[in-house]
Amino acid sequence: MFIDQFYHLTYCTNIHPGENWKITFENIEAFVPKIKKSVSQEDPFGLGLRLSNTASQELGTGENLKQFKEWLDANDIYVFTMNGFPYGNFHNEKVKDMVHAPDWTTRERVEYTKRLFNQLAYLIPDGQMGGISTNPISYKYWYDSKVTTHEAFAIGAEHMTEIVLQLHEIENSTGKYLHLDIEPEPDGMLENSDEVVSFYADYLLPIATEVLVKTLDCSHEKAQELVHKYITVCYDICHFSLAFEEPEDTFGKFREAGIKIGKIQVSAALKILFDGKNDKKIWDSLGRFNEPTYLHQVTHMDDGQVKTYWDLPALLEEEKNFDELRAHFHVPIFLDKFDDLHSTQDHILKVLEYLKKNKVSNHLEIETYTWDVLPKSLKLELSDSIIREIEWLKNKL
Repeated sequence: MFIDQFYHLTYCTNIHPGENWKITFENIEAFVPKIKKSVSQEDPFGLGLRLSNTASQELGTGENLKQFKEWLDANDIYVFTMNGFPYGNFHNEKVKDMVHAPDWTTRERVEYTKRLFNQLAYLIPDGQMGGISTNPISYKYWYDSKVTTHEAFAIGAEHMTEIVLQLHEIENSTGKYLHLDIEPEPDGMLENSDEVVSFYADYLLPIATEVLVKTLDCSHEKAQELVHKYITVCYDICHFSLAFEEPEDTFGKFREAGIKIGKIQVSAALKILFDGKNDKKIWDSLGRFNEPTYLHQVTHMDDGQVKTYWDLPALLEEEKNFDELRAHFHVPIFLDKFDDLHSTQDHILKVLEYLKKNKVSNHLEIETYTWDVLPKSLKLELSDSIIREIEWLKNKL
């Protein structure tokens, strides 16, 4: 939906199961019209579409894509952003670090992303720009030396250069501007703003520029302009709060480096504040979030450095003394406190305040994908939960 005639605001359908196209569309058909009627009855409703590789392949067969576009048009719904981070199934089975597989060193990731862009170019309305978020190259623990890490970054940059060429061709042939949005997260090969800036400077820009100059017969400056245009950042508020980064600092760092924000994912992490009096209750409350499906990295500050536990069970085994922890568990954005725990909702509010004066991106996507694994006390019926989050964000905007 439109907010202030500038922002496209939606939620990400990775909330729903989507092993294949049939299940994906059944969930869209069951939930989205109801949600639209509640939050955007008079105006078109934008959709954050998540397609697994299998769902994307099946959507591309027969008349499926054409029929889906007709259904969207008939229901006054449009797609402007997609989530291309999880490649496989994202519900009802163990995901953990395999959410990064296949990574950007593989042809599978490239072909999946290219297919998504071709489908987005078909679905997105004329005159609108669109983006697809993706994983931050890979999972850092899969590469155990400087040599293999360097190779992964270099191959990832080469593969993303192919996406730049694809998106340049799509824009030239259709007039539709699309961008790939890299999404940093804890223990990804790109975790924070410094690592993103370094990836652009050390790998993406030099590797892509050389290819683009030769392929497009353009200047060095034009090639770099195209890289910055088509490869952007997905600023997931939860993830950057886990990096203990203040939004104003991060946005400023990206602006100085010429890096654009393609999408802002509005999400909140768990914040655990210890007071020395109720610590046992706080640890017990945190233990309720220990579930086996997703990675729940936990971060804390130690002598000015962010330190990370790779998953919540690794932290719970120790129960050391801390002042503050932040856990990668997406919790409802409309809550700042529940039981003995808090959320990083304050980071959402800081980002929204920044956006009032700095229009860094007009794509806002709520991404609380954990409804099926949240403690029962935090749940409503799913569509009501989604509606409540959208209304909260609309009111804050």
